This record gives sequence, C-alpha cells and structure tokens, in this order.
Amino acid sequence: MPPRRTFGSRWWGRAWVEALEQRAKLDPNRLPRGRTYARKGVVDELAVSAGEITAWVRGSRPEPYRVAIRMREFSAREWEKLLDVAGRRLGHAAALLDGELPEELAVQAREAGADLLPGPGDLRPRCSCPDSANPCKHVAAVYYLVADEVDADPFVLFTLRGRGRDEVLAQLREMRTPSARQVRAPEVGLTPKKAYSRRIAPLPPLPAVPGEPGPPAVLDLDPPARTGLTSAALAALAADAASLALDLLHTRDALADLTFAEDLARRAARPGTDVFGLAEAADVAPSELIVAAQAWREGGRSGLAVLRETWSPGPGPMAAARAELAELPGEVKVWRNRVTVGPVQLRYGRDSRWYRFVRVAGQWWPDGPPAGQPVDLAYPAES
Repeated sequence: MPPRRTFGSRWWGRAWVEALEQRAKLDPNRLPRGRTYARKGVVDELAVSAGEITAWVRGSRPEPYRVAIRMREFSAREWEKLLDVAGRRLGHAAALLDGELPEELAVQAREAGADLLPGPGDLRPRCSCPDSANPCKHVAAVYYLVADEVDADPFVLFTLRGRGRDEVLAQLREMRTPSARQVRAPEVGLTPKKAYSRRIAPLPPLPAVPGEPGPPAVLDLDPPARTGLTSAALAALAADAASLALDLLHTRDALADLTFAEDLARRAARPGTDVFGLAEAADVAPSELIVAAQAWREGGRSGLAVLRETWSPGPGPMAAARAELAELPGEVKVWRNRVTVGPVQLRYGRDSRWYRFVRVAGQWWPDGPPAGQPVDLAYPAES
C-alpha cells in the first residue's frame, strides 16, 4: 500500500495546515472530508492571486464546482509591521531573496500583529455546490492543496495578504537604501562656467591602516540547507577576505590576482587553518598542501613558485652558487635553477633571490626566508 498523501513538506507548508486545523477556527468535523477529497485528485486549476484562491473541484455532478476563497488582506499598518520585521535583520531579507521563509520571521510577524497564516475570520469561502456547511468538502480540499502552493513558494502567503513577491522584495530593498529625502537635491540652473569656477575642496585624509583585520559580521541564521554552506564556513571566508585585504593595504603586493593554487597555499599558511580539511575540500593531497603552505610562509608567491617550477636563469647566478657551495662536503650538482650538495639545495627564483631547501623524508622542504646571495644560505642542515 502506498504511503498516505500528506500536505506540506516544508515548515511553511505544514504551518499552513496547522493554522487551518488549529487557529483558523474552521469546523473540525468538515476538514477530514476535505483531506480525503484532496487526496483523490479532484481539484483542478487551483490559482492564487492577491487575496484570493480559486479552483474547480469535481464532485458527484457532471459539472465541477467553482470554489473561490477570499483571504483578508493586510491593511497598510499591518504591512508596515511585517516589512519592519522582515527588514530589521539582514538574514531575514537574504532568506526571502533566496525563496526561503525563516520561521523566526513568521513568529515575529505574528507577535507584531501581522500574522501571515490564516486566523479566525481570515478565510471567506464560496462554493457553487448546494452544501451550505462552512467549509464544504470542496472548499476544505482546496484549503489542503494550498499547502502544496505554499511549499513551492512561501511568497504565496504574502500574495494572499495582498502583495506579491516583486512588490515585497522591492519594498525591502527600498528600506535598506537611504531615503530620497536624505539625498541633497542638485542645484537648479548651475551653468558649466559656475561649476568649473568653484573652488575645489581638499580631500579628507585617508584613515590609518589598521594593524589587524576586524572580526566578520555575525550572521543572523544559517544559509539555506540546499547551498551546502554554513555560517561558520562563511565567517571563515569573510575573515580570510579581511586578512587578504589588510595584506594588500600593507604590502601593495599583487595579491588580488592569485591563482587557485596560490590562494590555496596562502590560506593554508594562515595560523590556525585546518589544513587537512582545506586539502580535502580542494581535492589535493595534504602533504602537498603542507609543503606549499610552508613555501608561502617563507617567501609568498615567489617562494611557492620556486618550490614548483624549474627554469634556466643563465650561467652567472649558478656559477656563483657553485663556488659558494664548493667548500661543503659532497658533490655539487647544478641543474637549471637548482644547486644541490648533499642534503642542501639552493634554488634561484625569478625575483633574483635564493631559497634554501633541505631534504626531509625524501622530499625537498623550504628552510627559511630567501636571501640575495647564496653565501647567506650555504650552510649544512641542522641535525
């Protein structure tokens, strides 16, 4: 036996059904018949418009019955209360823009006196059937099927209160922008000559660059579940963006055009980063990311580049390095931009600096900051 048809899979769809059965003061003896009728699939052409639900319901007669249900629309004062609640917290507006209805918003709106869900006297049905009961089974069937409409789009609740999605979202956006009354009107009749003859006011001094990035804003609620994001993940991204912005202000380095691999190494190099979790998310080997993070800590972009690439700088720098390393025990091997002797390797970067690497567990590991001369790095590895 297939499972019994239910109404409302999202919380706002279920809340519509709950309001019908508990808060709207409908005849509890008539609603069960409506549920049964709704499960039979006899309702056609259900439509929702501002303050009204219409449908055709097939009954015992050849011609279907016409059902029209009016829902009390909000007054201007009630809309003001609802929009004030929705616009007060950025998370509420963001969720609505994403097609979600936060349960907290619905509760706060009800407490403010602008309940989106039907209450006593809000629903006024008409049906062309001869049954004088309120509701008849045809109306009750439509009531339950509206839960599917609300499930698919919670803005149905707003529409039934008199305003549709576009109008509500436009009003929320308007609430978050400066009022037109606060914007100074341009002078009327200002000629180009007068404009160019005006004295230019000095620019205000730039604020001092902060010593450390500030904390990210606290989100009111988690993003919708279907995005796969969490408040913690977004806060981590925001904190990283603030840290990168501060680096740009302090160093003026070209960090804004980082490649994916460079930005991954930069993030992994930050203190407190979960390198293993970051490696899993980026689908790279943890050992590879750990070495890349170390290279970034020692030399930034250039340190990472010298870790991963080889190139031919010409004989001059390499001859100097060979001479510096000649006093060390072991054979000096020169290959392209790398000079190796025993467990020490010096790599010449495109920034004309030398980078020291040591052999650790069969892998070359960045060992300290770069230097301008190979002699500054040509010393045995510490035991």
